[in-house]
Amino acid sequence: MDKKELKKYLIIGAVAVGVMIIVKNLTYIGGFISLIFTAVSPLVIGCAIAFVFNIIMSFFERYYFPKSCKKLVLRTRRPVCLLFSLCIVVLGIFLIAKVVVPEVTESCKVLYNTIPDIVDKLKEWAVENLENIPDIQKKIAELDINWASVTENIATFLTSGATGLISSVVGIIGTFTLSITKICVGIAFALYLLIYKDSIKKGLSRIKNAYLDKKTADKIQHIFDVTNKTFKSFFVGQFTEAVILGVLCSIGMLILRLPYAVMTGTVVGVTALVPIVGAFVGAIVGAFMILTVNPMQAVIFIIFLIILQQIEENFIYPRVVGSSIGLPGIWVLGAVTVGGSISGVMGMLLGVPAVATVYKLACESLEKKEAEKRKAQPSPKPAPDKNKDKKH
Repeated sequence: MDKKELKKYLIIGAVAVGVMIIVKNLTYIGGFISLIFTAVSPLVIGCAIAFVFNIIMSFFERYYFPKSCKKLVLRTRRPVCLLFSLCIVVLGIFLIAKVVVPEVTESCKVLYNTIPDIVDKLKEWAVENLENIPDIQKKIAELDINWASVTENIATFLTSGATGLISSVVGIIGTFTLSITKICVGIAFALYLLIYKDSIKKGLSRIKNAYLDKKTADKIQHIFDVTNKTFKSFFVGQFTEAVILGVLCSIGMLILRLPYAVMTGTVVGVTALVPIVGAFVGAIVGAFMILTVNPMQAVIFIIFLIILQQIEENFIYPRVVGSSIGLPGIWVLGAVTVGGSISGVMGMLLGVPAVATVYKLACESLEKKEAEKRKAQPSPKPAPDKNKDKKH
């Protein structure tokens, strides 16, 4: 056995032993990986917050005395633009909470008060229209719902039911406190990244140039540039599309004289931030709100929103979001499905730009390989001139 073959078998044996060790200690390895993810999760949250805030901050920086070279302007550009970004985000969250939360609370109260009447009307309608099925008609007629008992059972379930929601309030508060702590640490880390982003960028560039050859460094830089551009284009496009859809929904509902126009438009716009699935969630919530006022108007709202979504999917989304990320519709659907199954709403949001980044890099690599193959192929020889041979 020569050295080359021996080396090959040693590598195979090492890989086999490594796989066996991993499988045998899979529980401990999984726990260790989970511990690492839990430890770095605040930093990951901070990076995500910094990325989103950087989009807004960069916009303000472009218009904050861009041609001025005064020291005061240069020193205050970053802090002032960051402050503007924070104010914009906080104001947006406040307006959404101010518009949506009170309306949803009031609608739940109205729905709670109107459910018994709706059930009684449905019962009367069923008794009148089920004459051909006397057995079912009789059972529906004998159906008597004690709403006081239903309310009491719900209260009992909340206090000492199967899930023990109130009995586990300490655990809920602990989880909530831990989440708030992670978010606070993430925000602090995001502010640090935003304030010192130029210094951090220079440091990473020095490390890259010092430890990597030029070809590898350029390739990594290109991957980062494509990723940054794709994610930025997606979030800006998705936000713009959500605002357009929410405004159109509110205007359409005002024209049709449907209730809760502004609130429903806000909900539809916010849920539209999640690709594909968000629009259906907004439709369900909006219909639920309008149902408390008039069931027929809820049907009109659903028909209107279906038409609006068709316009949005065929005209607005392809031009605002689809063209910005360059990802075919079937890949968008796949990214939302897989991302949602892995990490819920956050997976849906991040899945589309992540797949779009991989898709762009794969297309670039494919085009490069095809160009190299075309260059490597010998050029075809010109066909002999038959007329020239006849003259001779």
